[in-house]
Amino acid sequence: MMRSPLAIFALFLLAGCVRLIPESTPPIAAPAPVPGTGVPGPETTSAMLAGVRAGPRIASERFGRAELVFSDADAEAALRSFIESCPTLTTREDRTGLTKPSDWQEACDKATENPGTADTFFMSYFETAVIGDGEAFATGYFEPEIAGSRFYREGYVPVYTLPDDLVRGWPEGTPASERTGRAPLGRIDENGNHVPYFERAEIEEGALDGRVPVIAYAADPVEFFFLQIQGSGRIRTESGEIIRIGYDGQNGRGYTGIGGVMRDRGLLGDGPGQYAGSMQGIMAYIRENPEEGRELMRLNKSWIFFRELEGDGPLGSIGVPVRRESSVAVDPRFVPYGAPVFLDLDRDVADGLWIAQDTGGAIKGANRFDTFWGAGEEAREIAGGMSGRGQAYILLPRGTVNRLNAEQ
Repeated sequence: MMRSPLAIFALFLLAGCVRLIPESTPPIAAPAPVPGTGVPGPETTSAMLAGVRAGPRIASERFGRAELVFSDADAEAALRSFIESCPTLTTREDRTGLTKPSDWQEACDKATENPGTADTFFMSYFETAVIGDGEAFATGYFEPEIAGSRFYREGYVPVYTLPDDLVRGWPEGTPASERTGRAPLGRIDENGNHVPYFERAEIEEGALDGRVPVIAYAADPVEFFFLQIQGSGRIRTESGEIIRIGYDGQNGRGYTGIGGVMRDRGLLGDGPGQYAGSMQGIMAYIRENPEEGRELMRLNKSWIFFRELEGDGPLGSIGVPVRRESSVAVDPRFVPYGAPVFLDLDRDVADGLWIAQDTGGAIKGANRFDTFWGAGEEAREIAGGMSGRGQAYILLPRGTVNRLNAEQ
């Protein structure tokens, strides 16, 4: 399949990165329907409202006697991620309305006992369900790695932890009628008033120097800017140390996708003097036009704060590591966290079993997915070119679809 040159560009238009929206954020109604994406209208805010029907039978490539077939290796990788997700499945309320924690207990028990082969495990304990029309749209994300240092160096950018003075509150004079929902993020100024927190330009100019702990320092401001958009990543120091960092908060300022700004200004495209509509094209413009590039990045006033992560992978929204070619970001209103998902797309590399372990600001709708591809250049290439359409099937404990139909 040909790679879409606009796939990674869409990341910066949509902020399709998985940790930019904290899990505590209230549900947001999906936008108007987009043909072929499975994204429901504003009134459809759960899987039950979108509609649920039985999907095809499951088999593995060793049996091959069903409509939905996956490989042994695919099943083994998915099983490992499923086991890591079981503490969430068996204890956390399912926002989709499809299942209860107890529904998953048998499969989770068997997964950690002796499930036999991974493919027969999924065949034995699950059935497929189609949410809405089942028409999937999938993008990709990865864990970027950039150069840096544990210690301050001239020209390096500090990677800040979450500031103590970042608090929620209502600005002075906000009418009581407007004090609905969660109060905005900001800080308390010297006069005791709640004001907006420092924006990107102010932070870059030193507003937090000496006030907020620093995890490390990024060597390249441009690379760090895109790592912030991604929401997590790795910093490799000159000594070879790998520092893994993950999203821990945001300054409360609005996100602006600079790809959209560049497109509106006529900077991206195929014409003379234009740059490719890709992450590489955007970065090329910024590097070749440093002053304009810096001001362009500063249009995105949002700043991401990080925490240092332990373990062997970046953490998804349910607190377990996301794994290459096994973890997928979903809208938890439509796919239960921890549930297996089977994708059958026009991008064959993404076909197969995935486990719902993450979410993101642009991942909204019944059949909207963001596939995780790990770290490194290959991961960057695959994720950057991932823009697949096809069918999605959610794997639920056996008997779920009949129970749901009986309850209607």
